[in-house]
Amino acid sequence: MARYVERLRVPWWWWVATAMLAGLFAAELWRGVNTVPAWLPFALALGLAAAGLWWLGRIEIRVTDDELVVDDARLPLTAIADVVPINAAGRRELLGPAADPMAFVIQRPWLPTAAQVLLDDPADPTPYWVISTARPVELAAAVTAARAAASSPGGSGRR
Repeated sequence: MARYVERLRVPWWWWVATAMLAGLFAAELWRGVNTVPAWLPFALALGLAAAGLWWLGRIEIRVTDDELVVDDARLPLTAIADVVPINAAGRRELLGPAADPMAFVIQRPWLPTAAQVLLDDPADPTPYWVISTARPVELAAAVTAARAAASSPGGSGRR
């Protein structure tokens, strides 16, 4: 059962702007190449644009009773030392001058905030994860609650 689920979707206005740009491109193509049916450039351009936006917003963050899942990456809660919510300025610093090249990063430029997941696993050379999220405080609280529930007597006990 998931304690927290978030999909990193693109903003709604990206769909509108992309549809307008794809329509403009299709109209230009249709006017320049009159040997194809009129609907074909529009169907292809709008379909490719929608597929691209869907692909950009496909990443899902999930906190379960025993792990943090970001897209296809899985991190056991036992390997997490702490989760720190990061504001826009902190994210810019963490991904810029203070960046560690060994860090695991899932960054989406349309999301100004992030969460830094500090790791406590001597076998893993990754010092931390940086995950773009619209709700960093809720993500940190969900991981903390799941870790507390797992370590309490009568917790899930699965490791």
